[in-house]
Amino acid sequence: MPVVIGHRGAPGYLPEHSRSSYQRAIAAGVDAVEPDVVPSKDGVLVVRHENEISGTTDVSTRPAFADRRTSRVIDGEELTGWFTEDFTWAELQTLRCRERIPAIRPGSAAHDDIEPLLRLRDVLDLAREAGIGVVLEIKHAAAFARRGFDMAELVAAELRESGWAEAVDALVIESFEPLVLARLRERGIRVPLVQLIEADGAPWDLRERDGSEARTYASMLTAAGLDALADEVEGISPDKRLVLAPDRWGRAKGPAGFVGAAQGRGLRVFTWTCRPENAFLLPAYRRGGGRAALGDYRREWGVLRDARLDGVFVDHPDLGVEFFGGAARNS
Repeated sequence: MPVVIGHRGAPGYLPEHSRSSYQRAIAAGVDAVEPDVVPSKDGVLVVRHENEISGTTDVSTRPAFADRRTSRVIDGEELTGWFTEDFTWAELQTLRCRERIPAIRPGSAAHDDIEPLLRLRDVLDLAREAGIGVVLEIKHAAAFARRGFDMAELVAAELRESGWAEAVDALVIESFEPLVLARLRERGIRVPLVQLIEADGAPWDLRERDGSEARTYASMLTAAGLDALADEVEGISPDKRLVLAPDRWGRAKGPAGFVGAAQGRGLRVFTWTCRPENAFLLPAYRRGGGRAALGDYRREWGVLRDARLDGVFVDHPDLGVEFFGGAARNS
């Protein structure tokens, strides 16, 4: 059975990356939780899905920070708002978490503006106390490098200080950008590394370095691409649509053949993200009731279960544990 990973905690029920969100995932029986990390101005690794935080905190309501609103290009996209790298950790601690998609998850939004932001250390401590694993995602390493932040060095230093640098059975590090994973390895971090794979496009760090010659995500799933990845990382984590391989009517044709091909090369295969709401399901598995209603998620997730994946990311940990089980409970 696959490892069940609480994606940013339990964001189907509580604002993502909040303490209560992680605690709910742990209580549901997940095998691991997944924090995303971005830096503060003073180099603290903050747990946020993105460094632009107007949609996941109450920063826009704080008059003291009104002058921090700015525009910035992140991975080719111009964003306007407030960015973690413009705040010290002490300042970020004064903010409160908010639901990122309140129209779809109003129940979670009811818990807005209650809990403070967390650091990576906070999540590592929660996981250690609960005896579960951590799948750590490094965000926007190339963009942060241009602003003077070495994400590989910041992560490596934090893992050494917290005693997680050698936690090869409890920690996995993932990123969409392969160069930051390579730099971690160069810094002596030996925990398993996983290449995240989008449904299209190319890693932004490779686009900056190689231009139009950059290796695409699609090329990573070819035989040659998987051969190369097997020499670089211990696993891959593609968008679930790639595993489901939908036809033009939105019906899953998968599991896709690259799953077995990757595992045959010794790579672990994860997928993201299992969400039960209609808004996130393939068209063939949606039901009435609107985007926020639960669809026929069990049929869609059944294709992923049939793929014999090594791990799945879930937003509703109770549903994920019930459906997929979990390695710790089925070994």
